[in-house]
Amino acid sequence: MTGTHDGAPAPEDVLLALADPIRRQILGALVGEGGATSTSLAAALPVTRQAVAKHLAVLDRAGLVRGRRTGREVRYEAHLQPLERATRWLNALAAQWDRRLDAIKDIAEREEPS
Repeated sequence: MTGTHDGAPAPEDVLLALADPIRRQILGALVGEGGATSTSLAAALPVTRQAVAKHLAVLDRAGLVRGRRTGREVRYEAHLQPLERATRWLNALAAQWDRRLDAIKDIAEREEPS
């Protein structure tokens, strides 16, 4: 993972973590349930608890989940600030491309047909 100069996860780290459909399901479940353990997540997914734990580690490195030990288990909760940051980055990138495409369109429309 790359991170940024301020220690926050870089947008590409967040996007890489979300590239896997199981990780997206895990994050969705954490958002919907307000938190869960790897055991309870595995019960609802087609993967083992160990696989869920590995996926949670990836999501944790991307800053998308936070784990809190309660007794013998770790309860994970979604942390969506890195996702919001990645969304802002994608929106800025899309706006940049829109401006470039508008400029190309303007040039094409100004040219007189031969």
